[in-house]
Amino acid sequence: MKGFTAIIFAILGVLALGLNLAEAGTPPLPLGVSGPEWRPLSQRGDKRLQTRLDQALKQQESWQSLIKEGKMAVGLVDLSDPKVPRFAQVNGDTMMYGASLPKLMVLLAAFQGFADGTLKETPQVHRDLIEMIRRSSNPAASQVIGQIGLRKIETLTSDRRYRFYDPQKGGGIWLGGTYSSGGEENPEPITGLSHTATAYQLCRFYYLLAYGRLISPARSGQMLKILAFPDLPGKFVSVLETAVPPNHLYRKSG
Repeated sequence: MKGFTAIIFAILGVLALGLNLAEAGTPPLPLGVSGPEWRPLSQRGDKRLQTRLDQALKQQESWQSLIKEGKMAVGLVDLSDPKVPRFAQVNGDTMMYGASLPKLMVLLAAFQGFADGTLKETPQVHRDLIEMIRRSSNPAASQVIGQIGLRKIETLTSDRRYRFYDPQKGGGIWLGGTYSSGGEENPEPITGLSHTATAYQLCRFYYLLAYGRLISPARSGQMLKILAFPDLPGKFVSVLETAVPPNHLYRKSG
């Protein structure tokens, strides 16, 4: 599977259905819902949203072969009604080369370490996390990985609390090494790739974060703050920033 083209879209937020978020305002994150209203993302599939997503993708003829060959995956979560979120996906469980997206697991592991007391919460670590997320800094990512430990991050990713990687369900997000030459390596067992991700698990990460269900509402809020204000420009940012205030655009840059 090495060398193939991988395109992964993990989009979280309010659909651009003629709604200008800059004018309408946005709900504060993390979102709060009562226990009976909470459902995991796997139970939020929506037929109407799925139909609209399929139709939108069919309008791009060049994407169809990529989708059929399993080289393109799309995940979409609509939070316009926080009590009834909607989810649609195409090739959502297809594992692909994830490049820098698995750095999200470094962010999670760092804040889990802060909460557990196994990683000292210092201004320098926070600076490294911001550099890693907003500017996709490889040296900063490698620095934090070195402090936590690659195997510890792997264990947390697979932990039953999160299950961002589950070989029984085809895999998921996998951090298979540092982002510096000569660093420790731990390839993903199924594909043999260094870093992998699925659109579904990426959507799950943002979905749980948006509802304050990663570690705690307070820690989720701190991670969201780091993910806001993306510093690297690109088509994704340039389109969304016309409707979404920068402090409400949460993205792993790069």
